[in-house]
Amino acid sequence: MSDAAPHRVVIVGSGFGGLFASKALRRAPVHVTLIDRVNHHLFQPLLYQVATGILSEGQIAPATREIFRNYPNMEIVLAEVESIDPVGRMVATTSFGESKTFPYDSLIVAAGVTPSYFGSAEFRERSMPMKSLSDALALREQIYGSFELAELEEDEAKRRALMTFVIVGGGPTGVEMAGQLRELSRRALRRNYRNIDPAKTRVVIAEGGDRLIAEMGERVSHITLHDMSKMGVEVHLNTKVTDLGDGWAELLLPDGTSEKIQSATIVWAAGMRGAPIGEQLAQATGAKLDKGGRVLVEPDCSVPGYPEIFVVGDLMGLGDLPGVAETAIQSGAHAAHVIRRRVKGDDKARDFHYRDLGNLAAISRFKAVAKIGPVSVGGLVGWLLWLVVHITFLTGFKNRVGALARWAVSFVGRGRSERALTGRMRLPS
Repeated sequence: MSDAAPHRVVIVGSGFGGLFASKALRRAPVHVTLIDRVNHHLFQPLLYQVATGILSEGQIAPATREIFRNYPNMEIVLAEVESIDPVGRMVATTSFGESKTFPYDSLIVAAGVTPSYFGSAEFRERSMPMKSLSDALALREQIYGSFELAELEEDEAKRRALMTFVIVGGGPTGVEMAGQLRELSRRALRRNYRNIDPAKTRVVIAEGGDRLIAEMGERVSHITLHDMSKMGVEVHLNTKVTDLGDGWAELLLPDGTSEKIQSATIVWAAGMRGAPIGEQLAQATGAKLDKGGRVLVEPDCSVPGYPEIFVVGDLMGLGDLPGVAETAIQSGAHAAHVIRRRVKGDDKARDFHYRDLGNLAAISRFKAVAKIGPVSVGGLVGWLLWLVVHITFLTGFKNRVGALARWAVSFVGRGRSERALTGRMRLPS
């Protein structure tokens, strides 16, 4: 029996890329160190349901230690990655004020992306992103707190501002958020208040392009626009946000005129940029970044000149692959399988081949849009596809059962289980 130390694999990030890379290495003769600044795996596609009170945070963000409790070859480190030394093969981290380095033989960087505000400090300060669990919880506080304040507000203009929600960006996140805000105001909050009518809530989408969910094709965009308009969502296409203030958003409309919308809640769903560790890695290795801050990699997902370093998921720049969960899942698993083969002595390079399994977005209860290959569907059929896919990818049996129960209450009935306030909402001056 060999006493040689096992091959050391460090994985940065516990999102879909890191999760599926770790799972693919479970029975490999390697030691895996998973590093992330949070202690959970986040199912990001359902963040908007936490923000609107349908699901609890635990149902979409199970603890990584619980997920990997039966992985004896794996350790989990709660820390922030500060830098990567590709020459010395070390990852430097800080955790609770303490610095520590982790050596590696193979490295998988699955750090994802962060919101992009196009260089505007005002956009960052005046809007609310929805990328992390803390973002969704803060937004939930803001949404329900705004209705409570509107109930007490006697000034009609201030009341309207509290009941106006502006969403910047008409991609899947923006569309799903808008749809649930209308569902919340029209159905779930009915007869909850005495001085306001939640059904009069104004929901506005400002999209810079000429279509909603443009990446899903023209037919899906048309279906989505029709459904959004029918629900009462105001959709402004070819519209840019030129300024954000304390409780207002200024829009540049297609005809060249400007509109200033008074709104206590502005949700930022306009764009993403590669996580900062991607820029640091590029500087250290000489790799290039694309315009979105993603690391341009070789066809096998490795960094040019450093075959032992892989970048996967949203931080990976490879062709025109979509920034969706399935890309992260497949690329993370691909990197892990390459490492497994190398440990066995197979150094043959294998390119990553993405299998497009389709895209989905929920519009409202019992309505969703889906594009799978050449097929585009909407309505109930799209929603059933959405339901099956999201149940499949939720981590853990208990989370699947819990989510189904919450969806039954929210979609068949009217209830929203997660409505507790802690008094931390953002108040416009």
